[in-house]
Amino acid sequence: MIGRAKYDGFDLTADVAAHQLHLTEMDIGYFNAQCHVNPPLRTERDREALRNAVASSKIEAICSDHQPHDIDAKLAPFPETEPGISALETLLPLSLRLVNDGLMTMSELVDRLSTTPAEILSIDAGHLSVDAPADITIFDPGKSWVLQPQNLLSEGKNTPFAHWEFQGAVVKTICNGQIVYSNDK
Repeated sequence: MIGRAKYDGFDLTADVAAHQLHLTEMDIGYFNAQCHVNPPLRTERDREALRNAVASSKIEAICSDHQPHDIDAKLAPFPETEPGISALETLLPLSLRLVNDGLMTMSELVDRLSTTPAEILSIDAGHLSVDAPADITIFDPGKSWVLQPQNLLSEGKNTPFAHWEFQGAVVKTICNGQIVYSNDK
């Protein structure tokens, strides 16, 4: 529908949450509340359509859709739990999987995560140039790690990716020229 609307001349942009590019309704299993997200997880066919739309630039941006919750927000029966996941720390490694899967290049991925979203929002960010704000994320695309929810820096520990092995980790985050996060381990 997005591709058709763009073809028809509508001026629109679209983004997708990184988890929607890797999970499907099958991950809900026996109503795993960690997979309760909005919009809800869909079929494998829908997931592949989203991945192809990102690869072809019909969807221009990938976002975290970070929605951290207290532990008790995910303890009720599935339909009564709060939708959303704690997603800041999985945005990069989930997105890097698209590069590893051959759906896009590293440059295209950096564009979908930074440059294009900044352009869409009309903010001076997502690029490196003289006199631009020094907002930079430095990452190691080869660093392997296993997600342990208790180790998430977010106050919310709600994630369907507990115990998943990931490749790619942020090493430093610089905001306005100041190091605001460092993980040199």
